[in-house]
Amino acid sequence: MSNRESEFSKVLNTGDVLVVAFGAMIGWGWVVSSGQWITSGGVLGTVLGFIIGGIMIYFVGLCYAELTTAMPKCGGEHVFSYKAFGSIGAYICTWSIILSYIGVVCYEAVSFPTILQYVFPKIARGYLYSVGGFDIYFTWLLIAIGMALLILFLNIIGMKKAARFQKILTCVIAAVGIALVAGAAYSGNVNNLQNQLLVGDTNGEIIQNIAKVAIMTPFFLFGFDVIPQAAEEINVPLKKLGKMMILSIIMAVSFYVLVVLAVGYVMNAGQIKTSTSSATGLVTADAMGVAFNNANMAKVLIIGGLCGIVTSWNSFLIGGSRALYSMSVSYMLPRKFAVLHKKYNTPVNSLLLIGALSVISPFFGRSMLVWIVDAGNFACCFAYCIVSLSFIVLRRKEADMRRPYKVKHYKFVGIVAVIMSGTMSAMYIIPETNCTLVWQEWIIVGGWILLGIIMAYISKKKYGDKFANLIK
Repeated sequence: MSNRESEFSKVLNTGDVLVVAFGAMIGWGWVVSSGQWITSGGVLGTVLGFIIGGIMIYFVGLCYAELTTAMPKCGGEHVFSYKAFGSIGAYICTWSIILSYIGVVCYEAVSFPTILQYVFPKIARGYLYSVGGFDIYFTWLLIAIGMALLILFLNIIGMKKAARFQKILTCVIAAVGIALVAGAAYSGNVNNLQNQLLVGDTNGEIIQNIAKVAIMTPFFLFGFDVIPQAAEEINVPLKKLGKMMILSIIMAVSFYVLVVLAVGYVMNAGQIKTSTSSATGLVTADAMGVAFNNANMAKVLIIGGLCGIVTSWNSFLIGGSRALYSMSVSYMLPRKFAVLHKKYNTPVNSLLLIGALSVISPFFGRSMLVWIVDAGNFACCFAYCIVSLSFIVLRRKEADMRRPYKVKHYKFVGIVAVIMSGTMSAMYIIPETNCTLVWQEWIIVGGWILLGIIMAYISKKKYGDKFANLIK
C-alpha cells in the first residue's frame, strides 16, 4: 500500500481528542438506562459489570491505540485491515463501521427532540402522522431537522469548530454528572443500598446477573474508534495519542460507574423500581431531583443528557464522514466522496450524505431507527473483531513497523480482543441471547451487504487497477 500526502489540516489538540472520544461514548444511556441496569444486576453488580465490560473494550482499545499510532491515516480501520488482509478485508471492515456510524447519527436525530419533549412537554404541536405507534409532530420534526442541519454545518465549516462545540457540551455533561454525585453524597443514605447491591438468591444467579450487565455494557462504550478516523487531523505526538484513546475509555467507564453508585445511594430499591416503570423511566433524572429535593433539578440532568446526545451525534458524524472519505480516496467508492471543501478542507460530500440521512430519519419515527441502531451495533462489533485480528496479523506480518505506542504481551491482548468482539458479534446471530437481530434488522444488514457488493463491483469496473489504491 502506497503512502499519500494528507490533504487535511492538523487542528485537533489533546483536549479535542479526549472530548471527541469521550463525548462519543457518553450518549443518552446513562440517563435512561440506569434503572434497568440496577434492577438487572444490583448497584454493586452493575458496577462490576461495567468494570468487566470496560476491561473488554480496553483490550480492543489497546489494539486500536497501537495501530492508530503506527498508521495515523484518515480512515483508521480501513488502513489497518488493508495492511493485514488486503482490499477485500478493508472493504468489509470499513463498510461495516460506516453502517454503525450512520445508525447512531440517525438515532440521535430522533432522540434529541424526543428527550427535549420531556423537559418541555408542550413543544409538540401540529400532529402529522404516526409510525409504529410513535406520533410525529410538525414542531418535533422542525427541531430534529434544525439540529441535524446545525451539526452538519459545524462539521462542514471545520473540524476545529466541531471539536470546540463538542468541548463545551462535554463540560456541561461533566458538570451535571459531578452535581449528581455530589448531591447524592450529601443527601444519600447507605441504607438505600440494602436489598439492591446484588440481584439473585444464589451465587450462581448473582454471577449470571452480573454477566448480563457485563455483556450489555460494551454497547454503551462504543465510540473511541472515531479518533482513528480523524488521525490525519490530530496534532498530538503519536505515543500520547495512543494514551489518550485508552484514557477516554477509562473516563467513560468511570463516569458510568459513578452515576450508578450515585443513583443507588440516593434512591432505594422501591423508588428505583417505581421510577423505572414510570412513563419516562428516566431514573437518573429522578435521582437528581431526589438528591437536591427539587424536581427542577431532574430537568437540569436531562439537559446534560441532551448534551450527551449531541456529543455522540457529532462524534459519529465525524467518524462516518472520514470513513466514507477513506474508501472513496482509495477508489472503493465513487470519487465524489473524496472531495474536500475548498475553503474549510473538510470531506464535504461525505458529510452531506450522512447529514442528509440524519435530516430524513426523523420522518420515520423511532421504531425503524431502533432496528438501524441494532444492525449498526452488530456491524461495529464485527469491525472491531477484524481490527483485533489485524492487530495480531500485523505484529507478525509487519514486525519491523514503527509503533510509537507499542502494546506489551500482544498475543494475550489480541486474543482477548478477538474473543470479546467475536462473542459480541455472535450474540446478534445466535438465537435466544436477548441481542439476536429481528427480521427487520436482518433486512437492513442484508441490504447493506448487497449495497456494498454493488458499490464494490461498480468501483472495481470503473477504476480497475486503482481500486484499493490510497494514492489520489
